[in-house]
Amino acid sequence: MVAAPIPYSADAEQLDSDEGETGEGLNTALHGILETTSKDYGHAVRAVHAKSHGLLSAELTVHDGLPAELAQGLFATPGTHRAIMRFSTNPGDILDDSISVPRGLGIKVLGVDGARVEGSEGDTTQNFIMVNGPVFGAPKGKPFLANLKLLAKTTDTAEGAKKALSAVLQATNAALSAVGIDSAAIKQLGGAPQVHPLGETYFSQVPFRYGDYIAKFQLVPMSPLLKEVSGTTIVTTGRPDALREDIAETMIEGEGVWEFRVQLQRDRAKQPVEDASALWDEAEAPFVTVATLRAGPQVSWSHDRAAVVDDQMSFSIWHGLAAHRPLGQINRLRKDAYEMSSRFRGHFNGCPMHEPKADEPLPA
Repeated sequence: MVAAPIPYSADAEQLDSDEGETGEGLNTALHGILETTSKDYGHAVRAVHAKSHGLLSAELTVHDGLPAELAQGLFATPGTHRAIMRFSTNPGDILDDSISVPRGLGIKVLGVDGARVEGSEGDTTQNFIMVNGPVFGAPKGKPFLANLKLLAKTTDTAEGAKKALSAVLQATNAALSAVGIDSAAIKQLGGAPQVHPLGETYFSQVPFRYGDYIAKFQLVPMSPLLKEVSGTTIVTTGRPDALREDIAETMIEGEGVWEFRVQLQRDRAKQPVEDASALWDEAEAPFVTVATLRAGPQVSWSHDRAAVVDDQMSFSIWHGLAAHRPLGQINRLRKDAYEMSSRFRGHFNGCPMHEPKADEPLPA
């Protein structure tokens, strides 16, 4: 028997006394990445997940007949919302795709009404940010900052050296995986498997309010088109934009369908809020489908579309409903960092960020 979900209460979070200092360190590291890349490119890109590989127009359909514990926040009312999907990879610089790092996915759901989390008042979007791994690479802010400083040192390093390092790390990671060892640090630095982004399962990794409860989120590929590319290896030799090209080839053919699933917290000790590296066991806290995300055949990337999504939008977990407020130290530290990055890009490029309206189409 699976235990009942635990109601949310304010004591779910415990703030550390040095969070402000850690947050300042994160902002400094990210600002350094932004300054380096904007000087190199003459154009500001994101401090993390700078390179987009697919920019999809989609629809999120909230299922009817959900039980009360799942009919919360955005998912309380059945219906369909327009959505934007942005597939990316982790680094804050624009790299050759032979440098293999974890896949990321930002989802921006449009036309979402309701009480907002602070800082997003007046908007009508709900943002989700996901990665193709179930847990965050660090439990709390200090080790996260240490990892970020390591990544920051690789920004602006000769790309040839990064390619060589990535090839070594991919082989190392494959050998470790064969004996059941998973290394988040190796993946972050270029040793992640070179898999097709559309076939991956994505996770929020960190917890959020889910109305009256607490949850993590998951997105699972379901359509035959996506299952066909799941786990396939992308050939990147001589193809600096291989991920973009392979996503385009797949999405021009047919429909991509994903299930959006929710994992409710059912045991505070076994499913902690403040340890972002803790895996919530699916046997004890199963993922349950609450919505379907669909993207029809389309040209998945263009310069016109990138000019809108990459340069005019910010994907932040702090753009959303109060019912889906981000929880835990990693999420709290992300708030100022995301806002700083958005301000920097908007100021440098002369193009302030904005949240799109429900009737604002992407360039075809």
